[in-house]
Amino acid sequence: MATELAPRQAPVASPPEKPKRHRWRHRWLYLMLLPGLAYFLIFRYWPMYGLTIAFKDYLPFLGYADSPWVGLKHFEALFAGPDFGRLMVNTLVLALLTLLFVFPAPIVVALLLNEVRLGVVKRSVQSLIYIPHFLSWTIVASLTYLLFSVDYGVIAQFVHGIVGGRPVDYVAQEQWFRPIIVLQSLWKQTGWGTIIYLAALAGVDTQLYEAARVDGAGRWRQFWHITLPAMRPALVVMAILTSGHLLDTGFEQIWLMTTSLNRSVADVFDTYVYQVGITQGGYSYATAVGLFKAVIGVILIFGSNWLAKRLGERGLY
Repeated sequence: MATELAPRQAPVASPPEKPKRHRWRHRWLYLMLLPGLAYFLIFRYWPMYGLTIAFKDYLPFLGYADSPWVGLKHFEALFAGPDFGRLMVNTLVLALLTLLFVFPAPIVVALLLNEVRLGVVKRSVQSLIYIPHFLSWTIVASLTYLLFSVDYGVIAQFVHGIVGGRPVDYVAQEQWFRPIIVLQSLWKQTGWGTIIYLAALAGVDTQLYEAARVDGAGRWRQFWHITLPAMRPALVVMAILTSGHLLDTGFEQIWLMTTSLNRSVADVFDTYVYQVGITQGGYSYATAVGLFKAVIGVILIFGSNWLAKRLGERGLY
């Protein structure tokens, strides 16, 4: 009886493992970390040393170290130049169109696929909409010309047969450039983007929906009180990451769809860097343009992460 009434002793905590012993026990994990770490150090961080030429008049035969310093000369030339306003407007318009149409598309598709109860149909649709992501922008641009070109475009000829009048060259006219870019991005990226949101929806307990139906909740209330809260963390993270690429419209897609007729609306910072830096040899000026775009991206990521935390979300960090 006395033994039963005696207070139980708290279990003795094991002493913390020594750091050296801990590292040795997980040595294979650290070994697998080395290739990824080496990749980022060699191909991501070491090339950042080249950003110094944005503040120099870089001459290839003098190299990075011996090229003369000029301070903010190239940034002043960028902001005061005649091309800055046009480049900023074109880039921002494409970015806003992407945010308005391309960003919500995977969310809508994921919600629709989540409502499909027949597994064969759901998997088949997922596979079909994933395929365009693995096609290069060169193939996407070629398909666009085959569909919308005035000479042999299937869709262009079909529309011309219905509407009549003078044939329209959709891939060359500047008023059709932005809609085509948005359609290309929707077709290529929507299916791949649904993976993240479907993964978020897969973690929702189905008993929550059953309990909501028992309580009389319809589809809208189930979406608002169960589905949306489950997707909110993924939505916040993707919104923050997307904000960092606001000025990053992508070089390859824009460059392949640019012609002499639509260049006034097609020129963006990515293609401008190529034109000035590679074709004209203005390495320092092109680096200054790229650095300006990168700094804006970093500011947008930190700002959107701060805003997300102010609104009660977790954010990235």
